Amino acid sequence: MNLYQRFLDAAAGCESAVAVETPGRGAWTHGELHAAVRRCSSVLLAAGVAPGDRVTVQVEKSFENLILYMAVLRIGAVHMPLNTAYTEAELEYFIGDAEPRVLVCDPERYAELSTLGERMGLAAVFTLGADGAGTLSDAMVENLTAAEVCSREPDDLAAIVYTSGTTGRSKGAMLSHGNLFANASTLRDIWGWQADDVLLHALPIYHVHGLFVALHCALLDPSKVLLLPRFDLDAVLEALPQSTVLMGVPTFYVRLLADERFDRERCAGMRLFISGSAPLLPETFNAFEERTGVRILERYGMTEAGMITSNPLEGERVAGTVGFPLPDVQVRLRGTEGEPVPDAGVGVLEIRGPNVFSGYWRQPERTAAEFRDGWFVTGDLAEQDPQGRVSIVGRHKDLIISGGLNIYPREVEAELNAIPGVEESAVIGVPHADFGEAVMALVVAGEDWPGEAAAIAALKHRLAGFKVPRKILKVASLPRNAMGKVQKNLLRNAHLDTFAN
Repeated sequence: MNLYQRFLDAAAGCESAVAVETPGRGAWTHGELHAAVRRCSSVLLAAGVAPGDRVTVQVEKSFENLILYMAVLRIGAVHMPLNTAYTEAELEYFIGDAEPRVLVCDPERYAELSTLGERMGLAAVFTLGADGAGTLSDAMVENLTAAEVCSREPDDLAAIVYTSGTTGRSKGAMLSHGNLFANASTLRDIWGWQADDVLLHALPIYHVHGLFVALHCALLDPSKVLLLPRFDLDAVLEALPQSTVLMGVPTFYVRLLADERFDRERCAGMRLFISGSAPLLPETFNAFEERTGVRILERYGMTEAGMITSNPLEGERVAGTVGFPLPDVQVRLRGTEGEPVPDAGVGVLEIRGPNVFSGYWRQPERTAAEFRDGWFVTGDLAEQDPQGRVSIVGRHKDLIISGGLNIYPREVEAELNAIPGVEESAVIGVPHADFGEAVMALVVAGEDWPGEAAAIAALKHRLAGFKVPRKILKVASLPRNAMGKVQKNLLRNAHLDTFAN
């Protein structure tokens, strides 16, 4: 049941086909990929990594980083990817929490992190650069004894992925071999993955979206991956004619639409554009269809469960919705006390299925608090139409209660974004002496922005009065995390005194 064995079995018979191509560095076949995985797994074993041990990885995206992930799976260890932007102090927290056997870091950080590793009792600290060079690669010599694939059960851990930690300390979501395989095999089926697909990969691989959702589909139905180091507009435009599938965050599509070189001819061979990790504006959805003739497929997921819902491959893809629950996933809407919500009502989305994680690493109390009767409480506010389509209206923690009335930021943001000149917006609740919370909006807008007074006047014709922002502030940009999600907690903290007397 080892997930890596699934990848290895899938590659049987196509060893000479190209598995990964990195512009400027070359291409590797499936046979070369798995031979490198064997060598890397032997290095990890020689360093003392045993089944169940954690391997912390904080390195740039590369072919060798992909090899490392697969090697960790192969020997039954637990992959622990970390955002490359984390500081030494943040890394110390993660190492102290997960107690990994080995750390793999960027060569430029070896001096500081090897000292940290020695102090915290790690067995080894390897280096791996964006170009694939480093002590880990140096140790992967041809004469290493090949490590056998370690037998695993479905519930055995494959990865610990830490949440972004926007509120309090980050939590390590424990994902098993069974979780990852169930989700990947379902996505492969519902998205119609084909052996001749070419995945254009421009996402980071320290996150569920880029590491699991994108790569697992290509590894289970072995197909070619064009592995870009990051989203670079010129590189993506150049690669599109050779690709068939692109998975991205909404920012990818906004940037493509802003370039006149992006047209129907350039993406004529593309069969699927997928968007997730942050809400896709209906305006972007519509502009993309008008430019290309293709509708973006929006889906919804989270660290703790991988993908949960998806718009259909065949059938209507509706702007502003994240589609239907996956075939093996159940969803329900509940009130804050667990009570069912009325039809067409808004409630907290709760889920269960084989993709749902087992809990947070070494946090049993937090785990228990996040589950209700076997259902995982996502914390996302959602509504479901009579056909079963799900729409995410915001985070429960983002809900604004002003004068005792509930206000869902997404609804207000949708109206704000329809005002000429507004490129994007973020609606937050900030303290107010009379109302408890007051609605405030921050907008990124162009020269045709009509101004705060005119925008508020326009909103009063489209929203109930209690939903209209009392303050709209024009800003140059909105703070985002690594996956493009607006960090509303930072906005709230920055504007706590807006309505102070």
